[in-house]
Formats: sequence, structure tokens, C-alpha cells
Amino acid sequence: MLNYDLSDEQNMLRQTVRDFAEKEIKPVRLELDRKEEFSYDLTKKMAALGFFGVTCPQEYGGQGLDYLSYILVVEELARVDGCQAATVAAENSLGIGPLANFGSEAQKQKYLPPLCQEGKLWGFGLTEPGAGSDASNSKTNAVIKDGQWVINGSKIFITNAANDLTAGCTVQAITGDLGNGKKEISCIIVEQGTKGFTSKAMKNKMTWRSSNTAELYYDDVTVPEENLLGNRGEGFKQMMKTLDSGRLAIAAMGLGGAQGAYEEALAYAKERQAFGKSVSSFQVNAFKLADCAVEIEAARNLLYKACWLKDQGRPFGKEAAMAKLYTSEVFHRVANHAVQLHGGYGLMEEYPVAKFYRDQKLLEIGEGTSEIQRLVIARHIGC
Repeated sequence: MLNYDLSDEQNMLRQTVRDFAEKEIKPVRLELDRKEEFSYDLTKKMAALGFFGVTCPQEYGGQGLDYLSYILVVEELARVDGCQAATVAAENSLGIGPLANFGSEAQKQKYLPPLCQEGKLWGFGLTEPGAGSDASNSKTNAVIKDGQWVINGSKIFITNAANDLTAGCTVQAITGDLGNGKKEISCIIVEQGTKGFTSKAMKNKMTWRSSNTAELYYDDVTVPEENLLGNRGEGFKQMMKTLDSGRLAIAAMGLGGAQGAYEEALAYAKERQAFGKSVSSFQVNAFKLADCAVEIEAARNLLYKACWLKDQGRPFGKEAAMAKLYTSEVFHRVANHAVQLHGGYGLMEEYPVAKFYRDQKLLEIGEGTSEIQRLVIARHIGC
């Protein structure tokens, strides 16, 4: 028997996040976007409410909730502001996730409580200037010298990695040659402030303007050998497993963003008058809104099923790729309709639909482009 109802606890969580987003984020979202300002105030408040470490075990300072509960948090934040949702999604999926899933007990005890409880942030050093979709083509390398890793290279487009709350990052690096034309890839923990490690915030972005995005530089960065995350040579597998889960969070951002843009468009279309009646009453506009409602409902069911599979301990990689692909492209269509329904006002930055329109595009690129998602799905279905 199928049950599509959320639990009482999940409904309470959703309402808590929605109330916070409406009261705390909505009044400042456009100003933060205009200034390209990362909000320390909102980040600390979100941490205090338990939005960090949602699925992390309680013994390490987390909430110990299921994955669907985490997705609800991201969805409700994205309904108001994709930038704040990005801070939470990157912290949980990409920052905390690898440490919780692959770290030693000592690493978990050291790094997870501050990330889950104190509002500290952690980066996920995967993408490089010449290695985006081809993530295995990393040039950043690490060698063992006198019992320490010496790291050289750079990363780009890393969320949460260059602000005063950043505690460090997990970096993927080449650690050897397997001799068959393949590289040995490992993940290594690098704390903020380590000598030779530089992080620089990226500005002039079209999208996610009040999210913290960084370039990272490693110039003979030296860290203890025990900073290896998990086993040597398993870095690429760790990153790919991390991205499988991260795709669900990106999908939640697509779903939440689509919902927010749709609600803005519906409210405006009901209020705006043309030829003596609301523009929502014209069939051409009513059908746009109907299409939005249908696609959002389909997207929500696809994403929630993928989360259910993960929570059941069943394979979910195909469904995660499907959800990420579909929700991000639904958000594209909904944001486009929302701008169109606003007419000329949709092109003005004082209207939220302009921000939704800009923020949407990253979801078709980040954590695996739409093209890569189609490749992943094709492989799952045997193509």
C-alpha cells in the first residue's frame, strides 16, 4: 500500500523551515543578491536551527534524520532563496557528507561537531579549471614526503570555501600512477589556514550571487599523512558516491525554486489587470500556470521517491540523476513562464522572478550538467 503522506515530524520540520525562510530570508534576499553579500547572520541562524548535519548521527552533533527530511529543508529554503539553500545543501551533502561517510573515528570526532553545531563550513574540492565534467582529469597532486602529504594544484567553483566560517575542505588529488594509464586518486583533508593554502571568493557571478563560491590554491601545502580520507586510491569513488547523494539536494533546489517562481507568477497573474480582468483569466496564461503546476507535482514525486529509495538502503543512483535532471529543467521552464507572465516587470531585478530566472541556470550545470545526467541515466538503462 502506497503512502504519500509526510510524517508529523516532517510536516513540522517543513513548516519550521518555511517560517524561517519567509520571516528571515525573504526580506533581505534581493539586497544580499544585489550586493553579492554572503550572509553570516543567516548562516549562523540556520546552523542554530539544526539545518546543518541534518542526516549526520547525533553522536557527532547532527540531527540523525532521514534523507527526505533533509531534502525538505533544502526545498523550503530554495522556495525563497536558492543562495541560502546552496549554503545548506553544500554544507550537508558535500562538506559533512564525505567526512561522515568515509572519515576515521578520530576525523569524525574532530571535524563533525563544529560543522553540525557551530555553523562552521567545509568545502568539497573537486572541480578544477580544466576538470569539470571530466572530474577524473584532475591535475592537483599530492605526494608523501617524510610522513606528510605535500599538495600542489588548484580548484574552482567550490561552495562555502572562502569565508570566515570556513574550517577547511576535502580535496581530491592525484596520489600515484597505477601503471595502466590510470591515476590513483585520493581525498585529503586540508584545514583553513594551512601554510600554502589560499582561498579566494569569486565575484561577478550571474547566479547564486549571495552564496560563497571560491577558488582554491595549493602551493606545497603540507598536512599529516593521517589527513587522508578513507583509503588511499578510493578518492574518485568517494567523490562519485558523494555526488549521487548531492544530486538529490540539487534536485530539491530545483523543486523548491520552481515552486517559489510558480507562486510568484500565480500571485502576480491574479493581481495584474489587462483589458479589464486579471491576466490569469486568459486561457493562454492559465495554461502556462497549469503546466507549471503539473510539472512541479511530477518533479516532487520523482524526487521524493528517489529519497525514499535512499532511506530504504536501496540503489538510488539512477533515480537521483533523473530527479536532478528533471527538477532543474522544470525550474528552467517554470522560471521562464514566470518572467513571461510578469511582462516587462519580469526583467526588473526588484521582482523576485528575475532572481529565480538567474539562479536556475546553475542547477543545469553544477554537480553534473544535464548532459552528464543523461549519460548517467543512459548507462543505468543499459545504453
